[in-house]
Amino acid sequence: MLIDEVHIVIKSGNGGDGLAHLYSDGSRPKGGPDGGKGGDGGDVYFKAVSDISRLNQFRFPKKFMAEDGERGDQNNRSGASGNDLILEVPVGTVINYDNGTSKELTEVGEIFLATKGGKGGWGNHHFRSSTNQTPREFQRGQVTEFKNLFLQLKLIADVGLIGLPNAGKTSLLNELTNANARVANYPFTTLEPNLGVMKGGRIIADIPGLVEGAVQGKGLGIKFLKHIERTRLLVHCLSVESSDPAADYQTVRSELNNYSTNLAEKKELLVLTKSDLISPEKLTSIKKLLKAKLSVSIIDTDSLKKLNDLIAKELNTQN
Repeated sequence: MLIDEVHIVIKSGNGGDGLAHLYSDGSRPKGGPDGGKGGDGGDVYFKAVSDISRLNQFRFPKKFMAEDGERGDQNNRSGASGNDLILEVPVGTVINYDNGTSKELTEVGEIFLATKGGKGGWGNHHFRSSTNQTPREFQRGQVTEFKNLFLQLKLIADVGLIGLPNAGKTSLLNELTNANARVANYPFTTLEPNLGVMKGGRIIADIPGLVEGAVQGKGLGIKFLKHIERTRLLVHCLSVESSDPAADYQTVRSELNNYSTNLAEKKELLVLTKSDLISPEKLTSIKKLLKAKLSVSIIDTDSLKKLNDLIAKELNTQN
């Protein structure tokens, strides 16, 4: 199960208190202030990784805290700083704060400071002066606050495969890449996005099938429509097995329009799938009717190569 939206609470570490201490020994019986500074609290960072399932780690634990700084020590020694906390999230994650600000992590390895640790307080050594040589004053460490975050994954892929359930998207993904995604002859085999890498390093995503009324929550609803908002190219897969391919095409287009105008305006390649299952005459008729760019079959390597080349060409024109 892919977790792509989650609410969590984070907290950076509190700063350690400063120390109030007066030293004395045989050679310095009157002593003096030697209380050290408290350590700084640990920071909380987010780091983008290529694993799209990393939000799954937040499914049950909801509160994540960095370490507090330690109290200052004698001989003007500072307390140890708290360890930072680094939370890994999939590249494409949007980190939303409850005050309305947000941060998107768009590159693998990108690190974002989500909340800074508290400063350690000064010990009484810091407050000594010519007029106050034995201060007993010290400073408390800074106390940090809990922050409520909403993490939302939006996949970053060059190409999004869209279409009704059982349109052959996953099979195409497996042939164009080494994804090895699960395939079966029934609707909604794909219950979460599958990713693969094409030749040339382009990322392609198989988006779960849409149905009429998806925007109103039918089928898988709009749960995964957000995952194609960032794609540069949509490959609309249309099965020639359908009794009404034209109606199928309009169903998906309507859902895209109802969800987002920007999404509906993305560059689209219409591809007829499972072309080996009907006669050449019928295939030509459907292709002409819908003005499809290409017809493909997973058992026809030539058609797959043409699709791969066409995708590369369309992406290159956008550079």
